Amino acid sequence: MSILLPSGSGLPRPYAPRSEAVSWTPDLPLRSRVVYSAAHVVADPLCAAADAPAVVDWEATLAFRRHLWAHGLGVAEAMDTAQRGMGLDWAGAAELIRRSSAEARSVGGRIVCGVGTDQLAGPASLGEVVAAYEEQLAVVEEAGTQAVLMASRALTAVAKGPDDYLEVYERLLRQSSDRVILHWLGPMFDPALAGYWGSDDLDAATETFLDVIATHPEKVDGVKVSLLDADREVALRRRLPNGVRCYTGDDFNYPELIAGDEQGFSHALLGIFDPLAPLAASAVSLLDTGDIPGFRRVLDPTVELSRHLFGPPTRFYKTGVVLLAWLAGHQDHFTMLGGLQSARSLPHLARAYELADRIGLFPDPALAEDRMRRLLAVHGVDA
Repeated sequence: MSILLPSGSGLPRPYAPRSEAVSWTPDLPLRSRVVYSAAHVVADPLCAAADAPAVVDWEATLAFRRHLWAHGLGVAEAMDTAQRGMGLDWAGAAELIRRSSAEARSVGGRIVCGVGTDQLAGPASLGEVVAAYEEQLAVVEEAGTQAVLMASRALTAVAKGPDDYLEVYERLLRQSSDRVILHWLGPMFDPALAGYWGSDDLDAATETFLDVIATHPEKVDGVKVSLLDADREVALRRRLPNGVRCYTGDDFNYPELIAGDEQGFSHALLGIFDPLAPLAASAVSLLDTGDIPGFRRVLDPTVELSRHLFGPPTRFYKTGVVLLAWLAGHQDHFTMLGGLQSARSLPHLARAYELADRIGLFPDPALAEDRMRRLLAVHGVDA
């Protein structure tokens, strides 16, 4: 039996959904790579947006994190996948950090948490940017969790050049109690971050980024690179000091970057591993045995879905991530903080469903099909 899916041309096209689920059974724990999924939050559809942080459905949100941990992945908490700066404010993020960190301890799950400056309401001085970072870093450290120093819109707005970035990050690294992960998020994910590290020239920005690491390499666990440029990531990876990991954030080229080459490889901190957790874990467990071809056979077919979800405007990839969580049965509704479920077109969502079903992503294909039909019906499409 087929389902009629809308296409970009406006004409429906038939698709025959998968009838049987695919069983993904990774051999845990994962050993050869450190793998984090940046995790989405589940909104409470019965709360008004003005009630933020109460709009988060805490039970469903934490249940999803247990799902990621059960598949051997770590959780990268309160990052951009959790709608930081796009529906989740700092008060909500702080509560998320506290709750998820406690949950991680209770189940023995790996977790890192995002530290930024999103509590700043308007234009700020360099000192206020540092203070905002320090406030958030204190929350993460009090929760007993490792920090990810995220790129800051406020720092981009106030910094006059590379020296300001060096000053801010040197102060943060000097005082952090644990090793941190530095995050370079490209403007395709957040246009307000254009020119980060003090230059629109990526070569110049890379030199400043490496200079930041060199100030306190002993305080840097790794770097997360989200530029969607595999060659640039590999070049940067080869220049990192000993002991500093590269965590790929490249949702377009992750299989080849994680597999690596004769000179090294990337670990992973990826938004696409939110929906792909079972497949990602199965692939890495094959990599643990040295089976690189098997790893690629599992993960390569997922790239078309990832490139679709992260297509321009890339920052709205979160809509597709939450759609897939709903279709897979991880939550009871397709509602997001700030109404972001409306950020992608119906043809885009229909294509995401099709690509996910083709690779065997849904544990219950019949449930996913039924929910997709209901979504289409809401939009007046008789599937």
